Amino acid sequence: MRPHDKFWTVCAWGTSAPFISDLVKQAGFNFEDYILHRGERMEVDPGNGQTFGIKCKGLVTFDKHRMCEDMLEGHTVHWGEHVKDLGGKLEGFDMVIDATGFHRSLMPKLAYDASIPCFEVEVEGKFPWDDFYIKPYPALTGYFWFFPLGEGRGHVGAGDFRGSYRGEIEAMIKKYDWKVVRRIGRPVRILPPAYCQPFTNGKVVGVGESIGTVYPLLGEGIIPSMQCVNLFVEHLDDMEAYSEAVLRHYDIYAKVYRFVKAKLDGNFSMLRQATELAAIYWHMRTSEKRYGLETHLGDILKVVKV
Repeated sequence: MRPHDKFWTVCAWGTSAPFISDLVKQAGFNFEDYILHRGERMEVDPGNGQTFGIKCKGLVTFDKHRMCEDMLEGHTVHWGEHVKDLGGKLEGFDMVIDATGFHRSLMPKLAYDASIPCFEVEVEGKFPWDDFYIKPYPALTGYFWFFPLGEGRGHVGAGDFRGSYRGEIEAMIKKYDWKVVRRIGRPVRILPPAYCQPFTNGKVVGVGESIGTVYPLLGEGIIPSMQCVNLFVEHLDDMEAYSEAVLRHYDIYAKVYRFVKAKLDGNFSMLRQATELAAIYWHMRTSEKRYGLETHLGDILKVVKV
């Protein structure tokens, strides 16, 4: 919707190289060409003075903006135009894909939504961390992050339901004398697909974050949204089957969301949420390639107790 010179791919640019490489290859690109930093250890700071490390298993940052620009090359892009301006003028299309993320520009507004306001800066300078760093906020309302981009650059940001980061990032910029390259603010939907139905509206079909394909515990949607695209393509001739496939694939997201919501609402109980906690652990433990991190139950419990 922005002019080309104002277009920017908003996110911290972190993902799992071993997993996303195959997805990018399907589009004819070599993911290795875009990697900026290869993580070895993510430092987690629960805020109690006892930080701990999680071993990375392929977690990287990559030049997402350059990749998107390369993928757009040779295609017609209507820069500076918003798809919502089509309104009801869909007569010339057999199908319209709503991949507008949080905005859901062509899909009906949700009766209830859940999103996290996020703020991020790309900065240059010296950092107190040399690898990935996150600091969860109390009650799992969000977390602060540092994602290194290499060559003295990094993404510093935070997402939090209660806006705990307000002033924190600006104070750090001043403290460490960072040069700010750009400031970015946007909400991220964490409401899972199970709560974003229906996925179709006439000729319009929702794909990606517009129908909730963001992992609620991490606010990460790059890989899950690409997976959603594949589900869409596989069921292109049967939207009912597409909807069923989405619900099956992202069933764990609904469990994670209920878990996080219990913490946010102050209704969390280790006993009541034991089944969901076990499901989250097993999902991540058996999907280490997908997340690019080693998963240990003890580490999850340290974060949950925040």
